[in-house]
Amino acid sequence: MTLEYNQDEYFMKEAIEEAKKAEELDEVPIGAVIVSQGKVLARAHNLRESEQNAVAHAELLAIDQACRKVGSWRLENTTLYVTLEPCPMCSGAIILSRVKRVVYGATDPKGGCAGTLMNLLQDERFNHQSLVTKGVLETECGQLLSDFFRKIRDRKKLERQVKRENEVK
Repeated sequence: MTLEYNQDEYFMKEAIEEAKKAEELDEVPIGAVIVSQGKVLARAHNLRESEQNAVAHAELLAIDQACRKVGSWRLENTTLYVTLEPCPMCSGAIILSRVKRVVYGATDPKGGCAGTLMNLLQDERFNHQSLVTKGVLETECGQLLSDFFRKIRDRKKLERQVKRENEVK
């Protein structure tokens, strides 16, 4: 295993910890960390439901935090680790903030724009491209999401059953 891969796993585990914080809030468990020179510069997790804000994605919150910390909108020479492949909105913010490299865990077949539906991060028509590494701790990242959505489906099923039982009474 290369040093870079070990480092990728280490920081992806940090992103997973952020995703678990989101899950505790009943948010979709997605976490992100931005790293510069081997140190975490920013960390965030989804807060879309808590804040009722469509742009409160983990990546955008981490980018905002990192920009404030460095005092610049340019995040050159940083790596963003995220548990789920970035969506179009987050991919746009990654490009615009000049993140050098993106490492993600699980692919997103419904919204992934780092290689699945399209690859905005490496589209040469933009004035910036990011290096992309996919599938780091993919199983663990995907399992978090699968378990979360299974719990939601089970909860809704139980709510429907209770409603039907109450209607019968």
